[in-house]
Amino acid sequence: MDYTDPFLQVQADVLSTLQSTRPLFSSYLRIRSLAKSPSNPELQQARSELETTLTDLTADLDDLVESVRAIEQDPYRFGLELEEVQRRRTLVTDVGAEIENMRQELQRAVTTASATSAAGGSSHLPNPADFDDDGDGGLLSPSGERGDDYYAAMEQQRQMELMHEQDEQLDGVFRTVGNLRQQADDMGRELEEQAVMIDEVDTLADRVGGKLQSGMSKLKYIIRKNEDTMSSFAIAVLIFVLVLLLILLLVL
Repeated sequence: MDYTDPFLQVQADVLSTLQSTRPLFSSYLRIRSLAKSPSNPELQQARSELETTLTDLTADLDDLVESVRAIEQDPYRFGLELEEVQRRRTLVTDVGAEIENMRQELQRAVTTASATSAAGGSSHLPNPADFDDDGDGGLLSPSGERGDDYYAAMEQQRQMELMHEQDEQLDGVFRTVGNLRQQADDMGRELEEQAVMIDEVDTLADRVGGKLQSGMSKLKYIIRKNEDTMSSFAIAVLIFVLVLLLILLLVL
C-alpha cells in the first residue's frame, strides 16, 4: 500500500484554498474602495465569503503548524531531510503571513465601519511569530541562528548514528571473516587427514599387489610342472605301445 504524507495532503488543500481566496480578497478590496457605506450589501457579502474562507484556511494552517513542530523534534524519524523540514517551515510561515495580511485588511475595514461588525468579523489565525516563541527553546527564531544550531546538532547526531551503524557492520564483517578462517583451518586439517589415509591405502595396495604378483608366479610354475609331467606320461605310453607291437610281430 502506498503511503502518502498527511502534510502533503493538507498542503495541497491549503494551497488550493489560498489560490481561490486571492481573487476573493482582491474583489473585496475593490468593492471596499468603491463602497460609500460600510453597510453596503455587496461589501458585506464579499467580506462574509472572505471570512469563511479564511476560517477554513486557519484550521488547515493550524494542522500544518503542528505537523512542522512535530517533525522538527526528530525529522529523520519521519524519513525527512533537513532541507525538506526547512521548506515546510518556510511554506507555513509564508502562508501564515499572507493570511494574516488578509485578516488585518478585514479588521481595518471593520474599524472604519463599526465596532459591532469588528466584533463579528474577528478571526484567530496562527501568527507566524508563534514558531519563534513556542516552548521549543526558540528553534524557529527569525534569525535562524538557533534553528541552524539545532539542524547542525541533528546532522551531527545523524552522522554519529551512521558511524555507529558502520561500526556494527564492520564488526559483522570481521566475525564473518573469522568464521571463514576457522572453516578454512578445519578444511585444511581434514585434507591433511585424508592425505594420510590415502598414503596408507597406497601402501596397502602396494603390499597386496606384491602378494598377488607372487601368487601368480607360483601358479605359473605349477602349471609348467604339470605340463612337463603330462608330456613324460605320454612318451611312456608311446614307448609301451611300440614295445608291445614289436613283441607281437616277433611272436607272429
